[in-house]
Amino acid sequence: MRLSPPAWEVREIVEHTFQLLGLSEGELEELTETILLQEGRYLARSYRAGNLMAMWLVEVGILQFYDDQGRMLRTINLLLEKKPARAAA
Repeated sequence: MRLSPPAWEVREIVEHTFQLLGLSEGELEELTETILLQEGRYLARSYRAGNLMAMWLVEVGILQFYDDQGRMLRTINLLLEKKPARAAA
């Protein structure tokens, strides 16, 4: 079974990546987050700040970043990035 990372963790990744892509602290303070539901299913979250947008496709664990022209700038596979926790003995 695949587990998605918690929403707060993805938001931190988005904020960090937006900074790497050139957004200022002031622009990050204006970050908006939208949840996409379809027929009661939680499908995605989008994040917007400055001239950037990110889309988290929850079911596939992909986080994609776009500029204001719709060009994809970066893709992060959240399921690969997450390291499994060690089981207690």
